[in-house]
Formats: sequence, structure tokens, C-alpha cells
Amino acid sequence: MNITPLRIEHIQEVRQLMERGEPYISARTLSDYWLYATLFSTTCPVAVTTDRSIAGTVIAFRSQDDPNEIYIQDVMIHPDHRRQGTAKRLLHSVRHQAEQWGCRRLYLTSEPENLAAQKTWATLGFENEPGDYKIAGISVKADYKGPGRDRAVYALTLP
Repeated sequence: MNITPLRIEHIQEVRQLMERGEPYISARTLSDYWLYATLFSTTCPVAVTTDRSIAGTVIAFRSQDDPNEIYIQDVMIHPDHRRQGTAKRLLHSVRHQAEQWGCRRLYLTSEPENLAAQKTWATLGFENEPGDYKIAGISVKADYKGPGRDRAVYALTLP
């Protein structure tokens, strides 16, 4: 498996992969993925198999408000490639880029009920940030992504 920046030729397959992530991931438009491939490719890696199919992807961006942070918007691994270290390899790629830029923090949000994701973030070293209340032991920030959009926030502090 090869980890490579998102390229225009990956767009259609990445969008189809993201559609499999419902209800936790909402696939964006093809135009959005074109922007990610042309403007943010260094923080949007894809895992490409030997048969050139997409095993997984991460969509992440360097913050314009705080360039020391990278926000991870989406992580999606094809069901056939889960539990094989694909997410770890993709997030390592984002972390490597962040460290090259001198960033101090990677962070992401997750729906409180997405227990599989919560376990993944903890396994990869992300810590659940304190929030306003807890659901099943997960700290949640109220209205984090807008009114009624409560999210668990996870962060990984970089050296």
C-alpha cells in the first residue's frame, strides 16, 4: 500500500469512499475534492493499494486562524482495509507534514456516539479534550460545530 497526496485522478473514488461513511461522514462535492487535491494535497493523503484502488483517505487542513494547528475533517477507511493500520499510516503522513511545518497540534471532532472512532483516536494517541458534559465516559462540547452540533474533540499535541 502506498500513501500519496490526494490527486485529481483520485477524486471520484475518494468521494465514493466517503459516501460509505454515513451517518458520520458526509461526502462533499466533486468540486470540494478538487480543491482538496489542488490546494491541500499535502494534508490530504490517500492509501492506494497495489491494484490502484483507494483503501482510505484523510482530509485535513492547516488552520488559517492558528497556523500551528491542523484540523482533521474526515478519516475514512474502506471496510475491506480496516484494522490493518491504514488509518495509522494516513494520520502519520498528516503528522509528518505538521511536524515539518512546526505545528503544535492536530485535532478532530467526532460524534459522541461513534464508539469505533473514539477507540481509534485513543489508540492513535489523541486525547479527548474536556467538554461541557459526558456521554458514556466521552467528554463532549455543546454546540461545537454550530447550534445542536455537539462533538467530542480529540487532540494530539506535537513536540
